[in-house]
Amino acid sequence: MAAIPPSGRQYPIGHGGQRAVITEVGAGLRTYTLDGEDLIDGYAEDEMCTVARGAPLLPWPNRLQDGRYEFGGVTHQTALTEPAKQNAIHGLTRWRNWSAAEHEGDRVLMTLLLHPQEGYPFTLSLAIEYRLAEHGLSVATTATNAGSQPLPYGAGQHPYLRVGTGLIDDAILRVPALLRLEVDDRQIPTGRLIPVRQTPSDFVEPRLIGATQLDTAFTSLLPSADGLTRVEMLAPDGGRRLTLWMDAAYRFLMVFTCDTIPQVERRRHGLGIEPMTCAPNAFRTGDGLLVLEPGQSATSKWGLLAVA
Repeated sequence: MAAIPPSGRQYPIGHGGQRAVITEVGAGLRTYTLDGEDLIDGYAEDEMCTVARGAPLLPWPNRLQDGRYEFGGVTHQTALTEPAKQNAIHGLTRWRNWSAAEHEGDRVLMTLLLHPQEGYPFTLSLAIEYRLAEHGLSVATTATNAGSQPLPYGAGQHPYLRVGTGLIDDAILRVPALLRLEVDDRQIPTGRLIPVRQTPSDFVEPRLIGATQLDTAFTSLLPSADGLTRVEMLAPDGGRRLTLWMDAAYRFLMVFTCDTIPQVERRRHGLGIEPMTCAPNAFRTGDGLLVLEPGQSATSKWGLLAVA
């Protein structure tokens, strides 16, 4: 019997010079290439996913303080998956086995029924469609309340982008956001919003990343005329330009320069650009939190477009 990859079954898709691989474990984006060049800092088939590389973050993105929240007058306690900071982080589905409900040459539809459990006693049906086309990669995440009571919900995803510069220091970044969320030493928002203009977090106009360190949640995003918010990462030689777009369902954006990841040799090799429908700690604060009634669905879309 052949060894099973750490991330389970692999679901390759392609279109033209684009190739991507989606995994059974976590329904994550393991690799994405254009003409053989990596557009994300992913991981090999024989590796386990680390630091949420390419992972969907469901039913909440980022951190939940103490893993505890109140909903509907009941206090719930989830496992502390970031024990050093006493937080629960990035939801409940990263290590679940998802199913490929549909798999064609250029698309795959991954599905999961998240049953009630300790800390999240709700029934949530999830579907993520990854599709490659001429305009790049698109990712549509749909959550449906399949239970009989309302439930709290938020969505995010965690790709690490690359533009062929080795370290991200040499890349140019544009983040169209006017405010950032102040956080404490546990990376929990304090409730204070800070203007980014003329601060180290200001990337409203494109500029070199350099030595800037970010583990920063942005909001007050500036969409284009079509309603999509576009974050741009460029190679300084005018070569590769990589755009992450997201629809209006994503009201927050996390940018992470990877200075604190455990794999020292991988630090600053990719830039975490993470669309989020809600703020960190939203299960406690309600900031951007969705409440899905029984039978109600919510869909959020983001994608990547690379131009040589």
